[in-house]
Amino acid sequence: MPNTSPAVPGRIDWVDIAKGFCIIMVVMMHSTLGVEKAAGVEGWLNPLVEFAKPFRMPDFFLIAGLFLARRIDRPWGEYLDRKVLHFVYFYILWMGIQTVLKTGLAGDGFAAIPRDFLFGLIQPYGTLWFIYLLPVFFVVTKLLRPVHPAIVLVAGAALQIAQVHTGSVIVDEFASRFVFFYAGYALAPAIFAFAAKVQEMRQVALGGLILWVLLNGSLVEAGIADARFVSLGLAVLGAMAVVSVSALLAASPVASPVAAPLRYCGENSIVIYLAFFLPMAVSRILLLKFGIVPDIGTISLIVTSAAIVGPLVMFWIVRGTWLGFLFERPAWARYEPARRLAHAAE
Repeated sequence: MPNTSPAVPGRIDWVDIAKGFCIIMVVMMHSTLGVEKAAGVEGWLNPLVEFAKPFRMPDFFLIAGLFLARRIDRPWGEYLDRKVLHFVYFYILWMGIQTVLKTGLAGDGFAAIPRDFLFGLIQPYGTLWFIYLLPVFFVVTKLLRPVHPAIVLVAGAALQIAQVHTGSVIVDEFASRFVFFYAGYALAPAIFAFAAKVQEMRQVALGGLILWVLLNGSLVEAGIADARFVSLGLAVLGAMAVVSVSALLAASPVASPVAAPLRYCGENSIVIYLAFFLPMAVSRILLLKFGIVPDIGTISLIVTSAAIVGPLVMFWIVRGTWLGFLFERPAWARYEPARRLAHAAE
C-alpha cells in the first residue's frame, strides 16, 4: 500500500510553485486559443501553448494527488466534505455565474439558463471541468484503497494509452488523466525524494531539463506528441520537468522574483481557476474591438495577464465581505459530523 502521511510532508514551496506554473499554463492556453479563434490568426504565443500541451494537465493532476495520503483514511463523512462537497460547491456556484453571463446575457437569453445549467451538471463547462473531475478522482481513489497500487497504475496507464473518445468530458478525461492523479497519490514519497535530489544535483538536473526541452519540442513540432504511448511518456517526463524546475526555483534565493509570484498563484490556484474566464473574456473583447494592440501574440499575453491578475484582485476585494462566499465555502455548505451530533444531542 502507498505510504501514508508520515512520508508526505506538509505544505512546501516547490509544490505551490508547480501549482502556480500549471495554473498559468492553463490560463494561457484558454486565453491564447480564445484570442486566436476570435481573430482568425495565430500569434507568437501559440508555440508555447503547444509545447506545454503534453504535460500541462497531467502535471496539474499529479500535484493534486500529492497530499491525498494524509486524508484518504479519514472517515467517509469528513473525507467527502473535504474532497467532494468542497469542489461541488464551487463548481455549482461558478457554473451558475457562467451560465447567467454566457447564456442569459450573451447567449440564448435568461429563459435558456435552466437548460444550460442542468446540462452543465452532466457535461462540465470547458473552464471548470478540472474541479468537476477532482471529486470523482478522490472518491475512486479511496474506493481503490484495498487494491495494490501497481495494478491501479497499470490499469490507469492502459486507459490513457487507449485514448478514449466518447464525447463525454467526464468519461474521456477520466480515462486520460486518472493515472496521473493516482500516481501523485501512490508515488508521492518518491516524487518528494526526486525533488530533493534535484535540489542536491542542480547541474545534472539542468542538463536533464535541456534534453527534455529538445525532446518535447521536437515531438510536438513533428505532430506526434498525441500518439499512443508517446503522449504518456511525454506527460510523465513533462510532469517531472515541472517538478524539477519548481524544486530548483524554490531552492534558489536568486530566483525569488520569479518563484514568489508563482508560489502565490499556486497558493490561490483555485481562485484563479474559478474566475479567470471573466477578465479573460472582457479583456479579449476590448482589445480586439478597439485594436489598441495590433499584434495577436501580444494581445494573448495581455489577456493571459488580465485573466491571472483579475481573479486575485476580485479575491482581495471580496475577502472579509458578504461576497466572500465566492471564494470561500461558507459554514452552511459544509458537512461537519461533530457539530451535527452535538446539535442533535441538544
